[in-house]
Amino acid sequence: MRERLIRCLATGFYSGLVPFAPGLAGSVVGLGYWWLLKWFGSAWYWLIVVLVVLFAVWCSGMAAKAMGQKDPSCVVIDETAAVPVALAGLDGWWWLVGFVLFRVFDVWKPPGIRQSQQLPGGWGIVADDLLAAVAACGLTRVMVWLVAR
Repeated sequence: MRERLIRCLATGFYSGLVPFAPGLAGSVVGLGYWWLLKWFGSAWYWLIVVLVVLFAVWCSGMAAKAMGQKDPSCVVIDETAAVPVALAGLDGWWWLVGFVLFRVFDVWKPPGIRQSQQLPGGWGIVADDLLAAVAACGLTRVMVWLVAR
């Protein structure tokens, strides 16, 4: 029972089992999670995000160990957990820009983001997505600022 629950959550409610672009599928689940979080105040938003990220570290590490792989492609809880970081505080259609940039940084994995995958266990699985989310949010906010000038 526990293993099935971990598999369900680690795969983003099985979205990571799609045959093409499982990371994108997990990120789309993250959009739903972000949309729900938007209705909470800022303090609750960030408390829930931190708790879910910590859970994602544990869950992805357990799933990877059970599957005998360092970072199985079907484990997408890391993408799901990172989306609200990428989209934090974005209004209007800027969330779409942030989402696309998150996917670009997550797939491209520029230096720094790529190296974070070397962290042990679930930390290595989740850290690159968090850094991609921070980069996406930062770049999107710069774009918002430039457009508003």
